[in-house]
Order: sequence, then C-alpha cells, then structure tokens
Amino acid sequence: MQRSTERILTTHVGSLVRPGAIAEVLRAESLGQPYDAAAFERILAPAVADVVRKQADVGVDIPSDGEFGKVMWTQYVIERLGGIERRELPPGSALMATSSKDRQDFAEFYAVYNPISLTMWLDPVVLDHLNGAPLQPPGRWVCTQPITYTGRHALQRDIINFLQALKSTQVTEAFLPLAAPASVEATIPNEYYASDEEYVYALADALREEYLQVIDAGLLLQVDDAFIPYNYDRMLLQGASMEEYRKHCEMRIEAVNHALRGIPEDRVRYHICWGSWAGPHTSDVPLAAIAHLLLRVNAQAYSVEAANPRHEYEWKVWRDVARLPEGKILIPGVITHSTNVVEHPETVAERIERYASVVGRENVIAGTDCGFSQGWTMNRTHSSVQWAKLQALADGARLASGRLWGVHATRAGVTQ
Repeated sequence: MQRSTERILTTHVGSLVRPGAIAEVLRAESLGQPYDAAAFERILAPAVADVVRKQADVGVDIPSDGEFGKVMWTQYVIERLGGIERRELPPGSALMATSSKDRQDFAEFYAVYNPISLTMWLDPVVLDHLNGAPLQPPGRWVCTQPITYTGRHALQRDIINFLQALKSTQVTEAFLPLAAPASVEATIPNEYYASDEEYVYALADALREEYLQVIDAGLLLQVDDAFIPYNYDRMLLQGASMEEYRKHCEMRIEAVNHALRGIPEDRVRYHICWGSWAGPHTSDVPLAAIAHLLLRVNAQAYSVEAANPRHEYEWKVWRDVARLPEGKILIPGVITHSTNVVEHPETVAERIERYASVVGRENVIAGTDCGFSQGWTMNRTHSSVQWAKLQALADGARLASGRLWGVHATRAGVTQ
C-alpha cells in the first residue's frame, strides 16, 4: 500500500452517486422486479469507466469503482450468498426500520426525517419511474440454511469493469470495498445457526472468498464495518453496558481477522463510521472507547469518520489515547457526506495537518467520512456536490502537502 511519502494522498470510502439508468436497474433488483441483466451489464462497464475517470480528474489518488454494481453497501451480498431467503414485510412497514437510542431520543425528528430522507435525493430517472407511487419495502432477508458463497460472477464482473477502467487513468492505487461479517449479520437476521458466533464465522468464511478475489486481482481490499460503532447506539436502547458492547465487538473483529487470514496486511483497509444518516448522533460511541479494538484488525490502513461535527474533535484520540502502531496508516475523513456544504480547501488542509501532527505526515491519507450514496435508495449529497467535495479534498491535500513538505505538491509528485 502506497504511503504519503512525498505528498498527502487522497481517497474516499467507495460509494458514489449512481447515474439514473444504473439506479433504476438497482431499484428493480432490490425490489424483486424484472430487469434486463444483460442490458445492465452493457451500461455498467462504461459507467464505471466514466466514474473512475472523473475521480482521477478531480485529484483522487486511490479511487474505487463507485460501487456501481451494488444495490447497497451491505445488501449487495444478497445476490452473492446462498442460505438466505426473502420475507415480505407487513403492509405499511418502512423501507428501513432501525431501533436505536438516538432514534428514541429524537423520535419527533426521525418521524419527519425518515420519509423525507428516502426520497429527497433519489435520481430524477428513478423518481420518474415511480410516477408518484410510494416506495415499497423490499422485504427482509433472513438466513434459513447454511451460508454459502455464490457470487463469483457478480464480483468478477465488478473487478473486470474496474481493472478495464483503470487502464486509461493515472492513479496511485485502487480499491474495492466489501462488507464485513458483522455488518452483514446486522442486516440479515439468523434463523439457522445455533449462536451469533457460529453465524458470524459462517459469514466470515463466505466473505473471505470475495476478499481473496479482490486481492488476487491486484486491488486493495477495503472491509466496511459501520455496524461495529453503530451497534453501540442500538445496544444502548437494550440497556447494554460498555463492557457488554466491547465483548460484542471483540468476537466480530476476531471474525474479520478470520476472514482475512493469510492476506497481507498491506493490501487491506478497514473502514468504520457512525452511520451515514444526517441525524443528531448524540448516542454514538466515542472513538476513544473503541480505538484499541479498531487497531486489532489485521489491516494496514484504518479509515475513520472524522469530519462531521460530532466526531471532528477526535483527532486528539490518536495523540492522547491510542497511538498508531508503526507501519500503519490512518485515513481520516476530512470531507463529510452529512451535509451538502462544500468544505473549503483550507478547512480540509487544517484537518489533515492536525492528523499529521500526531501520527506523522507519511502515515496520513486524506479520505471522506463515508460513502456519498447508499445505492439506489438514497444519495447523501447531490452528484454535483459530491464532485465539488472531492475536488475540495484534493485541493486541501495539496495545500497541506505544501506546508508539510515545504514545497509545492503536484499529483505526479513534488516539485520546487
């Protein structure tokens, strides 16, 4: 994995706003409606090529494929796992219903926010397709049989499209994000395995097949594990203690390492965040309480949400609580998805410089808090804002590089 040896490198978390034609097909797939799979694959490849080129153009050094082939960052596994089945939700069920202390404490806010957030950033093509009809719940997927891996075709399609797109761009490296066992567990309930641990490890064995394919393709692997921090908010509502929460996390982090066994650490990034929604987040677990758990994952780089107002102060954790081990890399979010306000490059540079001051400039890669899109259901920012934010990320990294190295930094390297 490349380090910021001559300038601050830039990346993001992976998910980018899908074009309308892509989003419409993903919607049909998610809702179990018919769609032309062959036609989708024909439009997918040029869409991936376009989004990779745009990332390079705005100054992203380590791009993804935008996750254009995925319904959603965890729900994509539905088409890649055997042993699960779809259950219809009762009439009137929400598209996404999650219980947590934050949602309890701010119930009046969420009563307004939930229905608005599901429709306000749908692509116009998808909105036209709905013709004013309400969004219907996609049903709930449940594990009812032994978990198996069945997704080689879909993953290989995404890998091939991405590698082909990278041939015509100049970037430092490239990564593909894939879900962690605990995040799949949280979205697909278990009705088959005798214990949570048995289920999580079965998921780890299945997901390992995906991880190995990404590594074998020469790409960096990013393991997305948002539910490690988010489960604290859910468990608080159930009266769990911090000790119980940490035990909950420890087993699931051990399962990540089980899935990663034998994979070189320098090919792996591990991402956590506190959830993508623009809510109060007053019940988030403090980074200081989980940083030591994060560092147990056998990865070289750790991508951590750090720019939103609830967590921006936590750069101090790496100075006062958890020291970044030698050889490791921190990818702090210095751009947030939680607002459509575009960060000023100077703000981005200041955030980068704070982290460089505590972990060393060569150990920082500038990133984003989370993905800009949830898939077909929701875009966290408008597409035009997304690109402006990534441009601000690159511009801020150049400013920080100039001050940290005392020279003018360019994408090709460093010049006086």
